[in-house]
Amino acid sequence: MRLSTVILPIHRWSEGQKIWRRAEELGFHAAYTYDHLSWRSFRDEPWFGSVPTLTAAACATERIRLGTLVSSPNFRHPVTLAKELITLDDVSGGRISLGIGAGGTGFDATALGQQAWSPKERADRFGEFLPLLEELLTNGTTTREGAYYSAVEARNIPGCVQRPRLPFYVAATGPRGLRLAAEHGQGWVTYGDPKGPAEVPVAQAPAVIARQVEKLTAACEQRGRNVGELEKLLLQGSTAEQPLQSVDAFVDWAGTYRELGITELVVHWPVPDSIFANDLDVFERIATDGLRQLG
Repeated sequence: MRLSTVILPIHRWSEGQKIWRRAEELGFHAAYTYDHLSWRSFRDEPWFGSVPTLTAAACATERIRLGTLVSSPNFRHPVTLAKELITLDDVSGGRISLGIGAGGTGFDATALGQQAWSPKERADRFGEFLPLLEELLTNGTTTREGAYYSAVEARNIPGCVQRPRLPFYVAATGPRGLRLAAEHGQGWVTYGDPKGPAEVPVAQAPAVIARQVEKLTAACEQRGRNVGELEKLLLQGSTAEQPLQSVDAFVDWAGTYRELGITELVVHWPVPDSIFANDLDVFERIATDGLRQLG
């Protein structure tokens, strides 16, 4: 099992770079950031772009993997996103992973002036977005006409450092998204019950993930793929669970999800006066000792 962190893009780089470097020093497997234009309670607070932030983080670090968790079609287009990802992969020396999903109904969904898409339209768009993005990242030249997204002689030379392309970690819980994860993903991402993870009693939260893993397994079997080939990421912070209160609490939590097949846990870097306001000293002890105590 691996332990990674999410660093919100809320800091001016003079301070933010210290956090990304510290994440590497603490031994986190990866450091991700949210790919939003703004987000929840931080809407009227500082919030910087994910791609420039990851580019700067790539220059400030040497070993830690980096990525989005997650990007979506809400304000992205496969052609422009592919170009940015290839550049990021090059700058980082092949350390980029792309967390990607269908998106939701938050601020991103209407920031470009459009009406928020229905769940069906989000799924339809994602079903077209992801295969085109894969084609763009693996081919030097791409032409494809779609109902939502098209590419006309789009060039992506020299391609990714990671071959045949950088990894896709697909966030999905529904049948169509899970099929996309089984077909295109090197990993799968969940954060709990999408209908309201914080409303699920703590004792029942693992059962939600267990059912999702079962559905992912079935989707992989239908695809003729071994579910063991996919990394399985659990993003902490949306459920009622409190695993960052102490090292012991983390060890118990991590052990539960390891037994369910989760291979990578992702915890939020503490942010004072927010829903992520955990004690930084405890957080750092979890980073250095948590998995070691898990055994």
